[in-house]
Amino acid sequence: MKFRKRTLEMLGDLNCGNLGASVPQGESEPAYFPYRSSMYITEFFAELDMDWEHDGSTRHRWVAGVLEQLLAEPHEGPAYPPESICRVIDHLMNPADALSEGLDRPNALRLLNDALAREVFVAFYGEDKHCYLRHVGTNTVSASVKNPHRPLSVAEMQRRAALASFMDTCSEDTLIEEVLLPLFRQLGFQRITAAGL
Repeated sequence: MKFRKRTLEMLGDLNCGNLGASVPQGESEPAYFPYRSSMYITEFFAELDMDWEHDGSTRHRWVAGVLEQLLAEPHEGPAYPPESICRVIDHLMNPADALSEGLDRPNALRLLNDALAREVFVAFYGEDKHCYLRHVGTNTVSASVKNPHRPLSVAEMQRRAALASFMDTCSEDTLIEEVLLPLFRQLGFQRITAAGL
């Protein structure tokens, strides 16, 4: 799935909190999204369990590049954006981040829908206060729930390949000492030890 560059940069501006003034003067519009510096952009994606770290480049363009890569992930069809994009939109529209307006965030939703309009998607809040995307042409709603039967993302395939490589070369003792023992100890089984230790 591809979004236009302009759409991606508008979404990047929303994510970075570039639009609006923190202290509006005259007729200027207030900020409806929190300002995110480099560290907070990295934190935003980390909260979604995504391994993106801002590299110090122009913030909204960097976010646009990340969104472009997320849009390239496997998805169910043209009416359904990838699950990771749905999670980003839902997190971006979290009612707890409301600025200069109520928890229903009508102005933030308006700005988001202005960005998504040329891609034929509309964002809306469900009864559960989560933000969803609706494809205008088919009226289908995309959810941010992970589908266990979906194709693996690039990062998941890399982790799977690394695990398979480790499993091909490790001995039974190495598997027990380096994987199972730390796992059991993390789960609270402190008295378990490997034989011979």
